[in-house]
Amino acid sequence: MKLGIVGLPNVGKSTLFNSLTKAGAESANYPFCTIDPNIGVVPVPDHRLKLLGDFYHSKKVTPAVIEFVDIAGLVKGASKGEGLGNQFLSNIREVDAIVHVVRCFEDSNVIHVDGAIDPLRDIETINLELIFSDIEILERRIAKTSKSAFNDKSLAKEVETLKAVKAYLEEGNLARGFSCADEDQEAFVAGLNLLTYKPVIFAANVGEEDLGDDGNSNPHVAAVRQFAASNASQVFVICAQIEQEIAELDEEEKSMFLEDLGLKESGLEKLIAASYSLLGLLSFLTSGEDETRAWTIKVGTKAPQAAGKIHSDFERGFIRAEVVNYQDLLECGAYSAARDKGLIRLEGKEYVVQDGDVILFRFNV
Repeated sequence: MKLGIVGLPNVGKSTLFNSLTKAGAESANYPFCTIDPNIGVVPVPDHRLKLLGDFYHSKKVTPAVIEFVDIAGLVKGASKGEGLGNQFLSNIREVDAIVHVVRCFEDSNVIHVDGAIDPLRDIETINLELIFSDIEILERRIAKTSKSAFNDKSLAKEVETLKAVKAYLEEGNLARGFSCADEDQEAFVAGLNLLTYKPVIFAANVGEEDLGDDGNSNPHVAAVRQFAASNASQVFVICAQIEQEIAELDEEEKSMFLEDLGLKESGLEKLIAASYSLLGLLSFLTSGEDETRAWTIKVGTKAPQAAGKIHSDFERGFIRAEVVNYQDLLECGAYSAARDKGLIRLEGKEYVVQDGDVILFRFNV
C-alpha cells in the first residue's frame, strides 16, 4: 500500500511524515522546507505476527508494509507556478490514497501561510490545486488521443469521456464524484490516475490538549469531520508533535507514554486502520518455522488470488487452502490439536479469505 501525504506549508505534514517513518525529513517553521519528495517504508503494526512467530518459533517475522510519499507544501496558485508549483504532484500519482494533513491547532509561534486557521479553506485550496493539475493532465491526453481518433472510432469514445471529466472538474468537482455510464467507462476513468479520483484520509492535526477526547471539543476537527462525511472520506485525529516524540521511544516506553496521555493507539495505528477501511483491505497470515508473514489483500479476494500474492505459481496450480483462524490456532496450542477439533478447514477456489486467516496453500504446477 502506498500513501501520498499532502497539505499546505506549516500544517505539520513533514513532522507527521518524520514521526511515521523515522526518516528524518527536514522539518522547519517556514514554507517549502521539503524540496524533494521524501519516501519512507513503514511496517504495519500487527500483534498477531509476534504471537504466531512465538507459537512456531519462526526464524523470521515479516509484517506488511506501507510506503509514504511526502511532497512539498502546496499553496494557492501552485498549478500556475506559485511557491514550488505543482512539479511534485507527479510523485503521488501512483499512490493508492492521499493523506491530507489539515491544521486544526492554534499556535501563534507557527505561521500559517494564509494568516489564520480555517481547515475548510485549506482543504478547498489543496483540492483546487489537485483539480488544476488533473485538468492539465486531461488536456494533454485529449490533444494526444484526438489526433489518433480520426482513424480509430473506439478512441473517439475515449475523447468524449476525457472531455466530460474535464468539464466536470472545471466546475470545481473532484473526479471521484464523476458519474460513469457503465463499468467500462468507470474502469477507463479509474485508469487515468487522476489525483482527485483517489480516496482521501484527512489527518486533523491538533494540539496535545485535544488528544484526550479525540478532538471532539475542537470546532476545527468538527468541521473537517463534517466535510469528510459528505465526501466519503476518512478522518483521524493526530498530534504530529506528540507522534514525533513517540517515534523516539521503544515499545515499552511507547505504551506507557500513550497510557499517560489516555490514548489506546498511536497515530500510525489510527492511520493504518483508516487506510485499510477506506481501501477495503485486510491481512491474512502464513506461519511456520521458517517465517511468519502478513499479506495485504482486498476484501472479497478468493483463495487462489490470495495465493497469487505469495507467488504466481501458487495461484496457477492452486489445489486447496488449509485455513484456520489465528485465535483458534493459538488457543489450541498446536496445529494438530486444531485439526483434531475440526477448526482447520479445507477450502476451494471459491473461498473468500477473511482477516486473520492463517493459510497453508496446496498447489501443483
